[in-house]
Amino acid sequence: MKVHPLFLLLIYYTSLNCQVTAQDNFKVKTGAEILIESYLSELESRNIGLVMNPTARIGSTHVLDTLLSHNIQIRALYSPEHGFRGEFSDGEIINDGIDQESGLPVYSLYGSTTKPTTAMLQGIDLLLFDMQDVGARFYTFNATMRYVIEAATEQGIEVWILDRPNPAGGEYVSGWILDSKLESMVGTHETPIAHGMTLGELALMGIGEGWYDLSKEPKLKIIEMEGWNRSMKWPETGLPWFPPSPNLPTFEHAFTYLGTCLIEGTTISEGRGTDDPFLTIGAPDFKAKMESLQEIANRYSITIDTLSFKPISIPGKSMYPKYQDETLRGIKISVTENFSSPVEFGVEITNYFLKNSTSAKYREYMNLLAGYQATSIDSLIMNWDADVDSFLQKRNKYLLYR
Repeated sequence: MKVHPLFLLLIYYTSLNCQVTAQDNFKVKTGAEILIESYLSELESRNIGLVMNPTARIGSTHVLDTLLSHNIQIRALYSPEHGFRGEFSDGEIINDGIDQESGLPVYSLYGSTTKPTTAMLQGIDLLLFDMQDVGARFYTFNATMRYVIEAATEQGIEVWILDRPNPAGGEYVSGWILDSKLESMVGTHETPIAHGMTLGELALMGIGEGWYDLSKEPKLKIIEMEGWNRSMKWPETGLPWFPPSPNLPTFEHAFTYLGTCLIEGTTISEGRGTDDPFLTIGAPDFKAKMESLQEIANRYSITIDTLSFKPISIPGKSMYPKYQDETLRGIKISVTENFSSPVEFGVEITNYFLKNSTSAKYREYMNLLAGYQATSIDSLIMNWDADVDSFLQKRNKYLLYR
């Protein structure tokens, strides 16, 4: 059944198995699709490693399976946070192993080793990198990309990035610029929290701005998308949503996460251990003031409802959530299509909870997430406009899409 393209602009896809019917001018072709269409002959006789996770798909088929069906020789797999098949929960250490479906070795890049070693890359002459990012500086996939490029460059290995859309679009840029002194696995690029770039663009900027530790020019190729432009948020791409991590089951969760992830830098629950992490926030002694909550909701074009909830351990999603099995008081956020400022909302709702929950406190992790030294409620302020303007000018020469 054909669906009118104007109607598609109003739909937020919330199902893992969502099937989309769109006219061609609204359908984005990912870098992975372009790879299969145009570059298969260049993969023949190569010794290839795949740096991927479950979002590396063409339709409903994993890129690994597609490549194997074309008799492309894959020698090794490399796993980011959550695992190559996505079976690990947030922060869970991943060990080397064997992929049960293909029998290929899997090397972990999230644990004691975050940068591929010489032994891991033995015999490899091409790495294909394909993961769906969410567009947040603190999302660890972009750090993995950096370390893969650095290691591959040291060994003279080519890296091809199969580009995918930034779900938040290419125009929304917001948040503090990372202070290089706070570099960590959740902050390796000197960008705002929401950078508005694809991973391919981010890699070009990281290299061009000297953020990467490189002794020579990397052998990097970006397999660009077709049909994506900077004004597109995820619902406009015509692509099905495959969760980039277990706690981001829909686009709405991922978009709101750009701001509510800051809750992880406090003792407040960000909703892990519930069905709606990052849309559910709570604390044992939170005292809601409905009038002020409604003002926040109106300001950001969202709906806020109060509720009580109990985080539980969910294997493969959240093994040890904050306040496990305790009853918390908090809020449930519902997103509308007019919601456009998740980072600003995240700062405001974090401050609101800190001021209305006597037990809530900052943790040092907040500094890594925010990218600057935020040591008190009053210091977590939205003072980034000048830095964002400077960043926008700097990033312009690295943009692949307009």
